[in-house]
Amino acid sequence: MALLLEVAKLALILLKAPFYQLRRAASLFYWPQKDLANEIVFLTGGASGIGKGMAIKLAELGARIIICDLNERAAQACAEGINRSGLAGRAWGFGCDVSDRDAVYALADKVRGEIGEVTMLINNAGIVSGKKLLEADDALMEKVVQVNTIAHFWTLKAFLPSMLAKNHGHIVNIASSAGKFGVAGLVDYCASKYGAVGTHEALRADLRKLNATGVHTTVICPYFIDTGMFDGAQTRYPWFLPILKPDYVVDKIIFAIRTNQACILMPRFLILADLLRAVFPPETQEEVAEWFGVNEAMDDFRGRAKQD
Repeated sequence: MALLLEVAKLALILLKAPFYQLRRAASLFYWPQKDLANEIVFLTGGASGIGKGMAIKLAELGARIIICDLNERAAQACAEGINRSGLAGRAWGFGCDVSDRDAVYALADKVRGEIGEVTMLINNAGIVSGKKLLEADDALMEKVVQVNTIAHFWTLKAFLPSMLAKNHGHIVNIASSAGKFGVAGLVDYCASKYGAVGTHEALRADLRKLNATGVHTTVICPYFIDTGMFDGAQTRYPWFLPILKPDYVVDKIIFAIRTNQACILMPRFLILADLLRAVFPPETQEEVAEWFGVNEAMDDFRGRAKQD
């Protein structure tokens, strides 16, 4: 009898799947968006690229943004630009190497003392080596994983406790389609982004177990973005897999945050590709990837030019 009850519970859970899918489909037409005014946002890698774009959009919506970046001058310049622009929100710029645990904790203490408790964490900082496994510098490979994955542990430990105490907050991990699909020439980067996706999924499980219904999580998995970070990367069929424009990505991220969406893949074709992984064997998946030219995408990679 007990077994039958458990089977019935599982059946009810599965029967709710169409409801969740319909709710997602309805979002194409209408989905209530939450107010971000006065939210205190800690944004890593916020001085350039989509990080800077997110900072500006969040300021437009009235949020208070702590822009954290390895380049302190750029972070401060970004914050000053926002504050001069007359936007509803306000910004502060700080320099910090997010892979340095002690530096993250020290900055978190400073933010709490001078600005307030962070209510939204956006783990956006990321780096790429762009080298094949056997050609990549060992120290740089370690740094890729430290920045793209392990840094999330430090920021979460710094800011999640206050969110749990108030049952209010939002954790956003900017991952990559390389956290869903392996790509030739990106072994270290894929490993780090799979780690970011896994962190998100396990964190959701933790929050559900804690019944922290007011703390939301979102993971963002875009294809290559035209910010310079992946300069030289190619796509064979841009109508299926386009190099994404930063403004488009930023708008999608902000919408996902305001509607508490769990996972966003960009472009939408990647949603289908992710579903097909459950159907086709690895050999077919690899042949399809070759047909799309995914394994040649990094052949002419140059990356972002170094800045003084």
